[in-house]
Amino acid sequence: MTLGPGPVERLARLRGDLRLGVPVLLIEGETAALVLAAETATAERLGALRARGHVDLAISDWRAETLKARAYDGDVARVVLPGDADLGWVRATADPSADLRYPMKGPYATRRDGSAALHRAAIRLAKQARLLPAALVAPVAPGEVPGLIAEGISALDISFIHDEPGPLRDVAAARVPLEVSEAGRVHVFRPGDGGEEHYAVEIGAPDRAEPVLCRLHSACFTGDVIGSLKCDCGPQLRAALAQIGAGGAGVLLYLNQEGRGIGLANKMRAYALQDEGFDTVEANHRLGFEDDERDFRLGANILKTMGFSKVRLMTNNPRKVAMLSHCGLEVTERVPLRVGLTRFNEDYLRVKAAKSGHLL
Repeated sequence: MTLGPGPVERLARLRGDLRLGVPVLLIEGETAALVLAAETATAERLGALRARGHVDLAISDWRAETLKARAYDGDVARVVLPGDADLGWVRATADPSADLRYPMKGPYATRRDGSAALHRAAIRLAKQARLLPAALVAPVAPGEVPGLIAEGISALDISFIHDEPGPLRDVAAARVPLEVSEAGRVHVFRPGDGGEEHYAVEIGAPDRAEPVLCRLHSACFTGDVIGSLKCDCGPQLRAALAQIGAGGAGVLLYLNQEGRGIGLANKMRAYALQDEGFDTVEANHRLGFEDDERDFRLGANILKTMGFSKVRLMTNNPRKVAMLSHCGLEVTERVPLRVGLTRFNEDYLRVKAAKSGHLL
């Protein structure tokens, strides 16, 4: 074994570089491209990319639909960067919060020939980095090593960029007396790909041979921490803990997948779009994301790592039930969790039921 980074470590470096606004090199066979996240790009680095030749702005099909740009590659559109386009144009194209301030950005020309694999990988990396799903892509000749590469930019074959969640390790655990039960214990699970940590709150001593009362809760800073009335997350968190505490045993998984997996910054962008009249799903689409970007397989992996095979799942979301079942866990019961209705979130809850299939 060498001391150098392997594919998983290189992928983590790529995500970090994109968040810092540093270009990364992606390779597919005999083709390669420098990639720069649209959100963190600087004018200087955009100019350096343009000096190397033509540059595309890769955006998702959802964002392309909003901009009336043709997505010839299905899930991604390769927008040709106009000769006079500056960083303001790039960011206005990537970020729908600028649509009202910059309404005359098009018409857009998009590429239809050649492979979009590198562009697709660039968008996926931007999503994984919790950035807007838009990236500047500049082809480079095979074997060409720009000066930036010598400064620590990693090269990665895109075959390593996959959608399967990596292994999670229980790296630390300790007793934590809780309001709902003094018999609390918190486990910290760390993914091997350098991603965000996830937590399991274990109450009592659940029998591993019996169905465990369980809640998969996605992190919600606004609802869980500061008491936002725009969602039902905080009340669901507290109600789930109270119910597990009252039963004497169970597990609450706290998964760091803020904003349905798009991150807090993009969630705030979605909130701003909601203030313009778009619902939750529409706002996500305008940003370029799917309805829900969360990966509930993480929760299934944690439960299996903790020794559970059967669960009584506290949820209103049938997708969670389906995913746990798909991952080999037996869901013996779906336990409804209907709390937190306010005049500020009634439209949000209605959309969850109508468009996301929640049983409310």
